Amino acid sequence: MSERGLHDGRHDGLVPLESLDLAGVDSFAALLRAMAKTAFGGRQLGEALEILLTMARDPACRVVLTLSGAMTVAKQGRILCDLIDRGVVHAVIATGALIAHGLTESIGLTHYRHDPDHSDTLLFQQGYNRIYDTLEMESNLNEVERLLASILASVQAETGGWSSARLCRAIGARLVELDQGPGVLKSAFEQGVPVFIPAFTDSEIGLDVSTWAMAAALRQAGRDPATVTSPAELFQAIPPFNPFLDLQEYARLACAAERLGIFTIGGGVPRNWAQQVGPYVDITRNRLGTPVTPPRFQYGVRICPEPVHWGGLSGCTYSEGVSWGKFAPHAEGGRYAEVYSDATLCLPLLAKALFEELDASPRQ
Repeated sequence: MSERGLHDGRHDGLVPLESLDLAGVDSFAALLRAMAKTAFGGRQLGEALEILLTMARDPACRVVLTLSGAMTVAKQGRILCDLIDRGVVHAVIATGALIAHGLTESIGLTHYRHDPDHSDTLLFQQGYNRIYDTLEMESNLNEVERLLASILASVQAETGGWSSARLCRAIGARLVELDQGPGVLKSAFEQGVPVFIPAFTDSEIGLDVSTWAMAAALRQAGRDPATVTSPAELFQAIPPFNPFLDLQEYARLACAAERLGIFTIGGGVPRNWAQQVGPYVDITRNRLGTPVTPPRFQYGVRICPEPVHWGGLSGCTYSEGVSWGKFAPHAEGGRYAEVYSDATLCLPLLAKALFEELDASPRQ
């Protein structure tokens, strides 16, 4: 066995770390940059800032924001609106639950802190739905249903029927008219940013659309919905909804971008649905012989506490995603940061630092 050498990191070109000196920090951006010179989650968060800034300042980059978890219930909605309003993101892909709970805030309603002395049985009896430490009133969701029903009854669907993006645009337009509060769909409509909900039926919004379609079909047949007792008869109506409209609209958006970036909060269906666009175009080339160039994400930032070894990472690490054709490898300019943390802790810090830097030096 050869004798072990004693190298000096400076001579080998390694990057030295620096102890975090809070006395030298005068802004959120400065704090994250100082954290980037430390280790563990702090370094990851600091690196995430630099990659987000690169995405936001690149005029040829289109940024996709993917959202899962209870971010709107957790009162992160205004941050999401700011990302849209400031032009940082150009498409949003979310869970339907996140959008539904955000809608309650958009129409002037409230979420409440959960009192742990109240049992879940009592909450059910009183009409409260618990999301970890927060409560959504069932009456809030009934108000959302009334909003959706009025839109579906008064807005003509485009050719081919509804998709999640088309419905989100219609809801956003109505929220602008009502002007009762901020919201992802309101900001998205105002900025021309499409919002996709790929797992649409896994949400209050999806159930609302289905119940609206059932009521409309029964009334058209001269039946009072309240008199229908057979599930076989009740669950027959199919809403005019086609999820492939979403798939194709998103593919057109991604293929039109010179460069793509992704900013992911959580995981779930939104993350993987967003990332599969490269493999989708690869499959199209291989099976149809089309010459369309497959889009690869060149930048990526993910905030999610899910570790790799539990197998629930929702679309794999960025490095693993290279093997699927989802992301560009580092050798081709790919830049990625993965922050293993609760987004309610990291997103406010990261967004505040991002906005400070963009205000000081906006996109060219």
